[in-house]
Amino acid sequence: MELKLTRPICFFDLETTGIEVAKDRIVEIAIFKVYPNGNKESKTWLVNPTIPIPAQSTAVHGITNEKVANEPTFKELSSQIYAMIKDSDLAGFNSDRFDIPLLAEELLRAEVDFDMKNRVSVDIQTIFHKKEERTLSAAYKFYCNQTLENAHSAEADTMATYEILKAQLDRYEDLENDIKSLSEFTTRKKSVDFAGFIALNDKGQEIFTFGKHKGALVDDVFDKEPGYFGWIQNADFPLYTKKVLTAIKLKKLNNKLT
Repeated sequence: MELKLTRPICFFDLETTGIEVAKDRIVEIAIFKVYPNGNKESKTWLVNPTIPIPAQSTAVHGITNEKVANEPTFKELSSQIYAMIKDSDLAGFNSDRFDIPLLAEELLRAEVDFDMKNRVSVDIQTIFHKKEERTLSAAYKFYCNQTLENAHSAEADTMATYEILKAQLDRYEDLENDIKSLSEFTTRKKSVDFAGFIALNDKGQEIFTFGKHKGALVDDVFDKEPGYFGWIQNADFPLYTKKVLTAIKLKKLNNKLT
């Protein structure tokens, strides 16, 4: 079943130096863009992460420091990457919890003002886990009856993810072929930032999800403990989390002034 699209969607996958969103870097990115008229385009970039690639990461994806030593940095590629995704919804395998947050960090680090306000995301892993509970390779075998060659190659994983989603739509009649509906189905919780440090409560108010102020309203914490904002800005939190908190603080300040 082909996807019913009202705007382009970019399936993408990252290979990285590790799994810490705020610290690790991209070493390979593949994007497969599908347009509403059925046209498709695909691009893959190797990336110099500017930090060493740990041996345990190389063991997973096969990308060494030597292989990317002469490749462009993410900052040098950022305009090309953003140009490809800026008009699109996003999709991937475990993308909501890892790939999108890490991509956002890299873009913000490259001074590209990326956010998800005017787009939605579909995490194909979430559909799979809600329905079958397997890995990407097993998902490809289960849904497409094919063996995933070159697993942990960003391009192979990206193409497999696209094929899996189409097969999922064929298999599950209750899945609506609509990107917004698929996004809602794959959203695990109402997070305001990608990393999940800030969420919405039942009333739609921003709350902290961690630490001593877990469950408390962000506005209330900033009123009672003004220094908490500065502590977060100077601590090792993701850039997107800091951006979201800054927006909340500015909104509160503007409300006071008006």
